[in-house]
Amino acid sequence: MTDRKLALEAWESLFRAQHELFTEMNADFEDTDLGQAEYDVLLTVTRSPGMSARLRDVTANMLISQPSVSRLIDRMVSRGLVSKCPDPDDGRGALITATEAGAREFRSVATVHGRSIAKRMSVLDDAELKTLHDLAEKLRGR
Repeated sequence: MTDRKLALEAWESLFRAQHELFTEMNADFEDTDLGQAEYDVLLTVTRSPGMSARLRDVTANMLISQPSVSRLIDRMVSRGLVSKCPDPDDGRGALITATEAGAREFRSVATVHGRSIAKRMSVLDDAELKTLHDLAEKLRGR
């Protein structure tokens, strides 16, 4: 049986580490035209085949509600970062595609952000990073 006190301490440590890292990483977006939420959308979209993803897949990867994601996508469409069209395989859904400008902006921020993440995570060795990855996936039910 899991030690409840230890479980709570582990959760608090994980929560605080994540919060502190996110707060520090906000600096990666200070001198860019992308916010962190827009970056997250483009991360999902640019990693998908044809730089296109279903709106429901984008929403599933976000930490905000579906209506908030829809409004964010609409703002990104108006800024020319993504396009939105009906999903031919799902009449109720939409496909989100990164525009050339959106992909270029994403790559620009991703280079800086990737270095920043690597630097912050470098306090762990490769074995610890693998363990952290495996534990996080286990907590996510994967």
